[in-house]
Amino acid sequence: MASWLNLEGKTAVVTGGASGIGKAVAQAFLDNGANVVVCDMNPNEPAFDIHEGSGTLLYCVMNVTDAKSIAAMVAAAKSKFGRIDILVNNAGINIPCLLVDPKDPHGKHELSEAVYDKVTGVNIKGVYLVAQAVGHELVKEGRGVIINMSSESGLEGSEGQSIYAATKNAVNSFTRSWAKELGKYHVRVVGVAPGIMEATGLRTPAYEEALAYTRGITVSELRAGYKNTKTTPLGRSGKLTEVADTVLFLASDHADYIHGVTYNVAGGKTRG
Repeated sequence: MASWLNLEGKTAVVTGGASGIGKAVAQAFLDNGANVVVCDMNPNEPAFDIHEGSGTLLYCVMNVTDAKSIAAMVAAAKSKFGRIDILVNNAGINIPCLLVDPKDPHGKHELSEAVYDKVTGVNIKGVYLVAQAVGHELVKEGRGVIINMSSESGLEGSEGQSIYAATKNAVNSFTRSWAKELGKYHVRVVGVAPGIMEATGLRTPAYEEALAYTRGITVSELRAGYKNTKTTPLGRSGKLTEVADTVLFLASDHADYIHGVTYNVAGGKTRG
């Protein structure tokens, strides 16, 4: 018996799907009967609990900045599942840094060309390359959904994370522009912009040290700030499953008239 979302038998590609939001999204698709192609740089296949009646998992080691790697993933997905119906463009990277660091000019926490190239390579080039490769398949089928993972910081900006925020605003523009291009082929393009989320493995000590430095606080103060939700009207951090639930709804036929917009899943957090 089909679920309300009616995703059974559909094939979803999830980039960056071995951890964090991507893993939660991949598991939610599996739990609702969809087949999932998890793409990640991690050579070790993540441990997914695939329950009876769920979809099938295909794990592909893939680099979103490498067109040949992406083409190999698309070929593997089509070989195993026959077609692709959904893309969740989730892979991303965040390296906190300052535009100008008066205390250490050109130091390790100041934006450099190397950091710029790495972050834009994954968050902009990677999003375009995967969307284009999968987009060819969706246009051929005359139907499909591309969901681009943005961030609340892409709408609001973020101290110490300017290059990350800039790339996520670029993703928002991709969503609006590609919606205008692909709508005529019945391919929907939508975005999801999470706000402050519960802790994941991506919140590493190195990341926290860098972010705390850029904000002029200690790591302890930064961690305490995770629990300070005064800027979020709902008064708490978001759950990964709440982002996953939003993605699944947008991927379903129930969202068939939602196109070219980015949903802010951030508990009401805004600049004001």
